Amino acid sequence: MDVHDSVTRSYNMSQIKGKDTQPEMLVRKFLFGNGFGYRLHDKKLAGKP
Repeated sequence: MDVHDSVTRSYNMSQIKGKDTQPEMLVRKFLFGNGFGYRLHDKKLAGKP
């Protein structure tokens, strides 16, 4: 049983962001600024959600 109506649930879910969050961007800027190379979506890594 859902405690929210469909309009409220839709709004709540639209506010949940999975990519490029502020903490993620801070870590990425720190790594890049200190000379570390990385790839966000490397095909060599295992797993696909």
